[in-house]
Amino acid sequence: MKPDEKVSKIIEKLKGVYPEPKLALHYSNPFQLLVAVILSAQCTDERVNQVTRELFRKVKNPQDLINIPLEELEELIKPTGYYRQKAKNLKACCERLAEEYGNAIPKSIEHLTKLPGVGRKTAAMVLGNAFGVNEGIAVDTHVKRLSQRLGLSTSKTPEKIEKELMQMVPQDLWTWLSNAMILHGRHICRARNPRCSQCPLTDYCDYFLNK
Repeated sequence: MKPDEKVSKIIEKLKGVYPEPKLALHYSNPFQLLVAVILSAQCTDERVNQVTRELFRKVKNPQDLINIPLEELEELIKPTGYYRQKAKNLKACCERLAEEYGNAIPKSIEHLTKLPGVGRKTAAMVLGNAFGVNEGIAVDTHVKRLSQRLGLSTSKTPEKIEKELMQMVPQDLWTWLSNAMILHGRHICRARNPRCSQCPLTDYCDYFLNK
């Protein structure tokens, strides 16, 4: 099977299962999504949602977060891990948003990735899910694992995997693909004990076919 045909089949199968995949993170505006994604580094979405349930009662915009004392912010986000660095990044990020963007979230990956604590994965997630802007593919651990198991990429770094996926997949599907692969990786193609018997992608999966 040619690579283009394989990708088309994978997209077709995933669309049958995840026609409109949504992030598990809870948020009510683009800024809250940015905060939630930053907090999700090395942490489960479930725990982030527990933390942001309290945090977002106090924080609706960058200025709200700037006004929270650093020690209080650290305590609020402590359950997400690496809380001191995350608090520092959030403070610096919000100060930059207030000073340079009038407390608005920039709508380009170029500007987003200049914010403290924001890499391409975070920027792509925010742009795609908050604004419907497909400017990148968010490659987290699930997307990385699926890309390698399906034989779509042999690269090790998220940056290289993203570039390869962007060349294979139509741009209007970039956010959809990331969200769908994240859900599939979380529920079916797990790192340990993947549920291959429940997977619709086994006909196109190098991991399964080479068992």
